[in-house]
Amino acid sequence: MSDASSYVPPAVWSWTKESGGRFANINRPIAGATHDKELPVGRHPLQLYSLATPNGVKVTVMLEELLALGHAGAEYDAWLIRINEGEQFGSGFVAVNPNSKIPALCDRSGGKPIRVFESGAILLYLAEKFGGAFLPADPAVRAECLSWLFWQMGSAPFLGGGFGHFYAYAPAKIEYAIDRYAMEVKRQLDVLDRRLAESPYLAGSEYTIADMAVWPWYGTLAKGQLYESGEFLQVQAYANVLRWTDEIAQRPAVRRGRMVNRTWGNPASQLPERHDAADFQKMPT
Repeated sequence: MSDASSYVPPAVWSWTKESGGRFANINRPIAGATHDKELPVGRHPLQLYSLATPNGVKVTVMLEELLALGHAGAEYDAWLIRINEGEQFGSGFVAVNPNSKIPALCDRSGGKPIRVFESGAILLYLAEKFGGAFLPADPAVRAECLSWLFWQMGSAPFLGGGFGHFYAYAPAKIEYAIDRYAMEVKRQLDVLDRRLAESPYLAGSEYTIADMAVWPWYGTLAKGQLYESGEFLQVQAYANVLRWTDEIAQRPAVRRGRMVNRTWGNPASQLPERHDAADFQKMPT
């Protein structure tokens, strides 16, 4: 390992300069709105404000899966939030999610709008709203499902904010940080691979919100498409994760969901905003 940095933390930390890196322009140590901007509202019961990052894809996949089951009340408008431009700090968005992170959901199907933020909470809210869809009724299987859902919520920050930041986005490559988080990400992949050697899906034989939460992060990682780190992490070694990843990727609702609020890659995979099921038919081919 290379020599340790000579940096000595001050007695009291203060924000005196941008930290550098890809997202420095939107990082700050305080919360709240930076500007006034109301959110648009469409005609459907559910209003989603998001971007097709892994956390955003969780929710659009869930909504498309609900519609595929015939839940007409799951119709939604998906509005694009450009996080690189700081749109998550507009007053309207902050009112729906005080944490200023995508995705954020507003349910206007009742007399009073209900806000839901944090992707795992949105998945659970939607599952319960639509009669326990993709949420097992059996207590033991339900507990397994929720355990993996919360595992993802607790583990993904090490993958995104830890490994992803230091490997792909930090202004300088720090050996200790990359080694620390690469080790943790490979441990997480091993946890998943061992579980998926035991059962087709994370909760058992059923496809659930746990799979919807984990797949956009770890499925993309397993295919070498996240942070361009496939070779570095030797993701081909996790055969059970790859089998599970490929099976889920073939679901029509998953294929639709991952397109919504997407603004990069192949134009045929991008649907920046979604206001009707017919929008998928209008996409370029």
